[in-house]
Amino acid sequence: MAQVLEFRLPDLGEGLTEAEIVHWLVEVGDVVAVDQPVVEVETAKAMVEVPCPYGGVVTARFGEEGTELPVGAPLLTVAVGPDPSDGEPEGSGNVLVGYGTGAPSARRRRVRPTPGGTAAHGVATHEDAASGPAGTQPGLAVANGAAAPAPVAPGAPQGADGPAGAPARGTARPAEGPVPVISPLVRRLARDNGVDLRQLTGSGPDGLILRADVEQALRAAAPAAAPPASAARPAPAQATTTTTRIPLKGVRGAVADKLSRSRREIPDATCWVDADATGLLAARTAMNTAGGPKISLLALLARICTAALARYPELNSTVDTEAREIVRLDRVHLGFAAQTERGLVVPVVRDAHERDAEGLTAEFARLTEAARAGTLTPAELTGGTFTLNNYGVFGVDGSTPIINHPEAAMLGVGRIAARPWVHQGELAVRQVVQLSLTFDHRVCDGGIAGGFLRHVADCVEQPAVLLRTL
Repeated sequence: MAQVLEFRLPDLGEGLTEAEIVHWLVEVGDVVAVDQPVVEVETAKAMVEVPCPYGGVVTARFGEEGTELPVGAPLLTVAVGPDPSDGEPEGSGNVLVGYGTGAPSARRRRVRPTPGGTAAHGVATHEDAASGPAGTQPGLAVANGAAAPAPVAPGAPQGADGPAGAPARGTARPAEGPVPVISPLVRRLARDNGVDLRQLTGSGPDGLILRADVEQALRAAAPAAAPPASAARPAPAQATTTTTRIPLKGVRGAVADKLSRSRREIPDATCWVDADATGLLAARTAMNTAGGPKISLLALLARICTAALARYPELNSTVDTEAREIVRLDRVHLGFAAQTERGLVVPVVRDAHERDAEGLTAEFARLTEAARAGTLTPAELTGGTFTLNNYGVFGVDGSTPIINHPEAAMLGVGRIAARPWVHQGELAVRQVVQLSLTFDHRVCDGGIAGGFLRHVADCVEQPAVLLRTL
């Protein structure tokens, strides 16, 4: 006999305690293989696909798309074949953090309706797989150990015993869990035509819903009488105010929490300078015409940042508020702001100070693509020591960015635009960029911050200055 196993949301690491269901990859009734991804979830760090360690038929899903579930909550149940060894089924062995492969302790069983109006078998709860809650009233569907009224479709034709095509009173289906359907094609027919399978009484064995049952429900709903003209007349229009509430959760919620904490804890200050970037653009053009992989402008700016941090290490640090100490770091893990459909994320280039322009270009491209696809790992989104924010891609000249807590500084780069500029004593049209540095005033004063920003500007105006650090 097949066993129904419950698969729960696994521990996704990095101390994450919940995840939002973004997209189900399987339907109830689908056959899944071991380690097949079954759902796409979004955590505060990234969006990941969760594989199921069991192979079999999906009998139930728990949570609609957009629902937020805690770690350990049921995701789905799978009916697997009998175990030849007459023991507990084994998992795949391929696990996420805290992702157990043994059979779960809780199982669910389908409610079998009986003519007497009560269920022959109760729905199994997580604590007791054989008994339902005490005091459940007849005529109510039992789901997860709680009683809920059987659903009634609005506007459905009513008869002496309730809605047309609906089960008789006292034989309602559970509000959650699998609905016995003879095939996925019948389930799809119902879904495409808006038929609620839970409101049908199956004519097959043990209440199994057949194609004829769905077609009969469609025929019964077709001749529904139109409402009288007086009832169909719309009410007078009234001026109303429409509001939209967008929950702060997932990646957007994590960013909001971090920015709020930065504002609360960090006494930041900002300084800025205009720089002539004509020489930097000319240097990049010369590099890319000499052959080899193309060098991005962001990679050159990152190389300038690492050189400036080597000269002013105070800005590559963090503050331990409990110990009241400044922690100066000896490695540069460079974060960069990336805009995605799910909000702002900050991927981190590890050991950026050890990479050349080609290596930085390749890593920026890889992380940017992963950010847009939503496949960044938690490790690729944490551990930064300094952030580079190229907001010039949005067509703006300047900004005062919020420091990426718990870092000590962020360099902002505006758009590079043609402007009048005094060059070698004469007025000329040059490619000018505004650079801004927001820094934690606890780790340094304006002299250090100004020196850092001036060194960056000098390297932008005269890239040969970088030769001192090579």
